Amino acid sequence: MTIRTRFAPSPTGLLHIGGARTALFNFLFARHHGGEFVLRIEDTDRARSTQEAVQVILDGLDWLGLKSDAPPVYQTTREARHVEVAMQLLEQGKAYKCYCTPEELTAMREQAVAEKRAPRYDGRWRDRDPSEAPEGVRPAIRLKAPREGEVVLQDLVQGEVRVKNAEMDDMIILRSDGTPTYLHAVVVDDHDMVITHVIRGDDHLTNTFRQIQIYDAMGWEKPQFAHIPLIHGADGAKLSKRHGAVSILEFREQGFLPEALCNYLLRLGWGHGDAEFLARDEQIELFTLEGVGRAASRMDYAKLTHLNGMWLRQADDARLREEVVERLVKSGHTVGTEAMDRLLALMPGLKERAKTLEELAVSAAFLAREVPLPFEPKAEALLTLEAREMLARLLPVLEGVAFETAAIDAALRGFAEAEGRKLGQVAQPLRAALTGSTMSPGIDATLIALGKEESLKRIGAVTA
Repeated sequence: MTIRTRFAPSPTGLLHIGGARTALFNFLFARHHGGEFVLRIEDTDRARSTQEAVQVILDGLDWLGLKSDAPPVYQTTREARHVEVAMQLLEQGKAYKCYCTPEELTAMREQAVAEKRAPRYDGRWRDRDPSEAPEGVRPAIRLKAPREGEVVLQDLVQGEVRVKNAEMDDMIILRSDGTPTYLHAVVVDDHDMVITHVIRGDDHLTNTFRQIQIYDAMGWEKPQFAHIPLIHGADGAKLSKRHGAVSILEFREQGFLPEALCNYLLRLGWGHGDAEFLARDEQIELFTLEGVGRAASRMDYAKLTHLNGMWLRQADDARLREEVVERLVKSGHTVGTEAMDRLLALMPGLKERAKTLEELAVSAAFLAREVPLPFEPKAEALLTLEAREMLARLLPVLEGVAFETAAIDAALRGFAEAEGRKLGQVAQPLRAALTGSTMSPGIDATLIALGKEESLKRIGAVTA
């Protein structure tokens, strides 16, 4: 049997962090077993589904590197098949026509609430003669669900879960306007797409018991189910807009690397000993559903940011340069060939101090600026009259030095000694003059990356 999993988002909103983790778990499970991972867009809610949301889902999965093994399936294109199965159940006497009006259903719910009962359909058309059907009312099709016994689910995460059939009513599988309901369409699609494992959030657990009734009525083999706990905010409440980023693509804008986010999401609810920093091939090798916990996880942005810094330090310098250039251009900088070379030369030092691409771009911005530089307040404070006079004396020393690490280091140490100062008392105002900031890689590396001509120009601008 080929293991086949699916990620089936609804394009009624953005791809959020919980959906991304569900997609990741499905992807890793399929890859671990040498199986297939596919995407289905559940766009049956036509009033709320948007093409923009579909594109965000596709872009988000592409950014995370969660590639589907087949083109996306759009649920709306399969409506005829959903109707076909509903009519088949009707013909076999496993479903029936319900002629209840909206007003009758409302009254039914209100009476149940008044009597402190769960609001369920009372089955009034379950065994009635269709000849009693009122004129002018288009019927819905309801599944004739079993009333005795129970549904037993051997969940791969939650363990054994049971629900009595008496606690569930005869659900609608085809609305009175002829459109299929979500619960019905999902079962038909999972069956036809040969999905072997349904891995999704535990907020779908109630849906699963209803869907099992459809599998049983059709005599279809059921997939195995795994319901993973939801992600909560740091305060323990269900994750919402107030907890931070909503769309997965917002994390991209904030400067997180996709591999860092996937690494974090994997560890959010799954564990394998003390393993923390896991590349994609290691994730695939180690991932099993046995490692998924039953308790809700809490989103910790500080941990995510820390992990992202670790991934930044591992990242290829040329790739980081492209990311930084994109951000600098977006913020209004002109990045020429010289600035590109400077960025690549300084990237090893710059990425050691940054935790996000946004921080990296901010710290690298000085490499693309023109004289006169803008100065941060702390950098401006370092450039006192005394410091500027000292830099004026340093200028001819640097003019006569080869811009190589050993030569620059020796020259700065010799200058500091001649001035009766510590090296830091020279390097700090020099850094401010070169970068407009108080933070940069080593001063010798900064000088070399800028080059002699640009370095002397920048020092000269504050000593003139």
